[in-house]
Amino acid sequence: MQLSAKFTLGTVLVMAPLAAAQTTPPSGAADSKSVINYFQMFFITGDLLGQIIIIVLFLMSLFTIAYVMKLMIDYRRTTMIPMELHDQLRKMLAAKQFQKAIDQSAKDPSYLAKLVSSAIGQASHGYSAMQHALEEQSDAQTSRLLRPIEYLNVIGNISPMMGLFGTVYGMIVAFQKLVGATGRPEPQELAAGISTALVTTFWGLVVAIPALAGYALIRNKVDALTSDALVMAEKTI
Repeated sequence: MQLSAKFTLGTVLVMAPLAAAQTTPPSGAADSKSVINYFQMFFITGDLLGQIIIIVLFLMSLFTIAYVMKLMIDYRRTTMIPMELHDQLRKMLAAKQFQKAIDQSAKDPSYLAKLVSSAIGQASHGYSAMQHALEEQSDAQTSRLLRPIEYLNVIGNISPMMGLFGTVYGMIVAFQKLVGATGRPEPQELAAGISTALVTTFWGLVVAIPALAGYALIRNKVDALTSDALVMAEKTI
C-alpha cells in the first residue's frame, strides 16, 4: 500500500512539470513578442511625419547622452585645476623663478594655468594690475567654458516643443479620420493619429529631461571649479 502511494506521488511530481511545459508557451517566444510590441509602441507609427519626428528625437536623445558624458569628462577637477601644477607654480614663485613660472603656465592648457599666466604677465605693473588681469581672464575663460553647455539648454527647451508639435499633428490626423468617417470611425483608424500624438510627446520628454538635468549639473560644477581656481590663483600670486 505504501509502495503504491509512493509510486503515485512520484508519478504526479514527474508529470506536473511536463504538463506545465505543454500548457505554457515558450518563454523565448513570449520575450520576443514583448520586445517586438515595445519596439512598435515606441518607435513605429502609421504616419510618415510622425515617424520622422520620432527618429529625429531619438537621435537627439543619443547625442544628448553622449554630449553630457563628454562634458563631464572635460570639466573634471584634475583637468581644470591640476594640483601638481599648482604646487610647481607656488614653488617657482617662492624661489622667484618668474620666467620659468610664466613658461610653465603658458604651455599648460588648464584653467588654473591660464589665470596664473595672465596675472604673472602683468607683474611688472604691480599687484593691482595682476589682480585686474586675473579677474578679466577668469571672466573670459568662464564664459568660454559655459558656452558649450548652452547647447544642452537649447536641446532641453526645443525637444518638448518638437514633441508638442507631434502631439498636435497626431490629434489633427485623428480628428480628420473622425470627420471622414462621419463620426463613426473604426478604432484602428484613430490609432495611428493617437499613437503619433503620444509617442512624440514621450520622446520629447526623453530628450528634455536628461538635457536639462545635465545642463544644471555641469553648469553648477563649472561654477564651483572656476571659483576654486580663482581663489587658488589669487593665493598663488
